[in-house]
Amino acid sequence: MKILVTGGCGFVGSNISLFLKEKGYLVNSLDNLSRKGSTYNLKLLKQNKIKNYKFNIENYKFFKKLPKYNLIIDCCAEAAIEVSKNKIDKVINTNLIGTINILKKAKKDNSKIIYLSSSRVYPIKLLSKNYKLKNFNKKLKVKKTINENDIITGPKSIYGLTKLASEMFIEEFSYAYGMKYLINRCGVISGPLQFGKQDQGFVSLWIWQHLNKKNLSYIGYGGHGNQVRDVIHINDLCELILIQIKKFNKIYNKLFTVGGSKKSFTSLKDLTKICEKITGNIIKFKKIAKTSNYDIPYYISDNRKIFKTYRWKPKKDINSIVKDTYDWLSKNKKKLIKYF
Repeated sequence: MKILVTGGCGFVGSNISLFLKEKGYLVNSLDNLSRKGSTYNLKLLKQNKIKNYKFNIENYKFFKKLPKYNLIIDCCAEAAIEVSKNKIDKVINTNLIGTINILKKAKKDNSKIIYLSSSRVYPIKLLSKNYKLKNFNKKLKVKKTINENDIITGPKSIYGLTKLASEMFIEEFSYAYGMKYLINRCGVISGPLQFGKQDQGFVSLWIWQHLNKKNLSYIGYGGHGNQVRDVIHINDLCELILIQIKKFNKIYNKLFTVGGSKKSFTSLKDLTKICEKITGNIIKFKKIAKTSNYDIPYYISDNRKIFKTYRWKPKKDINSIVKDTYDWLSKNKKKLIKYF
C-alpha cells in the first residue's frame, strides 16, 4: 500500500509517517516546511527514506505532479485556536481549501481518506454548560464526556469551523463519488517529536518551560489553572490508525471521537505537579483571570464507539505521556533550542 501523509513533517504527521514506514508501508510526506521545527523532522524522514513533497496545500496544481496513492492521511492544519482569529485567510486556505484539494486528488486516484479532525468542532456552549464560575477555583469534576452524537451547531472558533467544514466536504465527496473515508475527532495529542512551543500544545509547553526553568501563566477562569483536557499519546493514535488501515475494507465511512478519555486527563494545575516531580524544577506562575471567548473549561472524549468498533483504547496515561515527552525533550534539548 502506498500512503501520502499531509503535514508529514509536523508533530503528528512525522510520527505517523515514521510509524507506518516501520510497519512496511510505502510512505510519502507532503509539507511546505513553513513551521519552525519541520526541518528537524524532515531529517528524520530522510533518514528513513521517506520522500517529502514541498508545496503549499492550497494550490491544487501541485497535486497534479504527485503519484497515485491508495490512502491519504490528512494531518495538515493551522492548529492554533487563538491565532485563527487574526489569520483567517491562512487558516481557511490550509485547513479547508487544502482538504478540498486532497479530496479532489483522492477522487481522481480513487484513494481512501483518513482525516484527523478536532475536538474543537463542538460548540463552546456545549463544552461550557457544566461550568460555574463560583466553583471553578476548586478542582473541576467532569460530569459529561463528549461523543459523536453531541451537537455541532454554534460558535466554536475559526479553526474549529474549518475542521467541521472539512468533515462535511469529506462526507459530501463520499456521497457524490463513492469515496471511502474515516474521520477521527482527536482531543489533545502529545508525545515525542512535539516541541515545547505554544502552537504545538500545552503539555509539551508545560514540560519545556519546567525543563528550562521558565515561568508560565494560568490564563482564564480566574487564573486558577483548573481547565481540564484529556490527552492521548501519539503512539496510541498511531496504533489506532494502523488498525483502521488494516480493517479499512470492512469498516469505512465512519466518524469517531478519539482521545485520552477518562484513562488520561489532567488540569493545568495537576500537570504542573507532574512536571515538577519529573523535572525536579519549580517555576513561577502568573494568574490572569480574564478568559478568552475561545477558551473552554473542559473536554473529555467518550471513546465507547471506537472501542466497540475496533476494540481499541489508549494504553498510556497522563503520567506516561509526560514522562515520554520529557525524555525526548531533555535528550534533544541542545538541538531543539534553535527552533524557538
